[in-house]
Amino acid sequence: MRGTIIKRGDSYRIKVSLGKDPATGKYLSHFETVKGNKKDAEKRLNELIHQRENGTFVKPGKSTLADYLRQWLKDYAYTNLAPHTAEGYDSIISRHLIPSLGVIPLTQLRPEMIQQYISDKISRGRVNGEGGLSSRTVRHHIVCLHTALQNAVKMGMLLRNAVDAVNIPRPERHEMHAMSETDIHIFLEMARPTPYYALFYTAIFTGMRRSELLALRWQDVDLLLLQVSVNKSLHQIKGGRTVFRQPKTEKSRRLIALTPSTASLLREYRNSQNILRESLGYPKLTETDLVFCQYDGNPFLPNTVTHNWIKLARRAGLGNIRLHDARHTHASLMLKQGVHPKIVQERLGHSSIQITLDTYSHLLPGLQQNAAQTFDHLLASRPA
Repeated sequence: MRGTIIKRGDSYRIKVSLGKDPATGKYLSHFETVKGNKKDAEKRLNELIHQRENGTFVKPGKSTLADYLRQWLKDYAYTNLAPHTAEGYDSIISRHLIPSLGVIPLTQLRPEMIQQYISDKISRGRVNGEGGLSSRTVRHHIVCLHTALQNAVKMGMLLRNAVDAVNIPRPERHEMHAMSETDIHIFLEMARPTPYYALFYTAIFTGMRRSELLALRWQDVDLLLLQVSVNKSLHQIKGGRTVFRQPKTEKSRRLIALTPSTASLLREYRNSQNILRESLGYPKLTETDLVFCQYDGNPFLPNTVTHNWIKLARRAGLGNIRLHDARHTHASLMLKQGVHPKIVQERLGHSSIQITLDTYSHLLPGLQQNAAQTFDHLLASRPA
């Protein structure tokens, strides 16, 4: 007998045979209670029998979602994900997912529970209870949960990922800010007396990420061929410790051509750093030393770099320009100059050209108009 149904009051109890335990020789069974009519019970029984026969049945365990998520953070997130990503997931799990969903048994988590979580967080999800979270923030929560549950599916702990059946909120589109040519000159003049001038100049003129700039070593900079090799990123983790990691995607590992002015600036910067180090009793820079660092060779801390950018931007009257907007500025100016989006993609390290096109789609209408006018001018200039 593969399964039975027994009526108990206003519900039905179903039993599915799981066969013999190879270790003990005892026959195993799975029991479930189904509320509703007999047809509902028969439907559920047939589902379980089908899962049993095709090898997709997962016997519910006693582990809660909280138990699983804590273990997943320890065994997977902190060993496989970028430090900032793992720490972000840790915060989401401990402050939001576990308090809201943690008591639910892992195998009993349902899409409607997650959908209710989304609704609650958007309406009143702040930890202090004062208002809701943005749809972008809640989307991060659901991405975190999906990533964790997908690992449970892979390990055979779940049959399917409940998040796949959920309607995830669309994020609000953040307004993108880019500096004009005048803004760049004003900002760099403000930055010139600071230790971060060369760093910020290189950020604007290459489009590199903050983590990539801070991990750059002199052996990665070729001032003869005018190019830099991006092959690592620097991150600060809990406790203030800095770590180096491989780029997050294969496309992030790339060569970026330097402008002549950037190469000239970096030569002068290295010379000035050597003079400063010599005056303080430190040896000259070697090829393995960081390009952008403190005078003693220790790396600049990422948050300190960002805070200094913010202060300079405010002094320059550019309070809405973030350090990350240096990438947008670099890409926007290149696209406006007619540089092919594929080249911009390669310089920024986007994993696909679609990301570049989606991010800078607001520039495309103007680029198309310029292209049309150029085409018209080309043909109009030819003799009849």
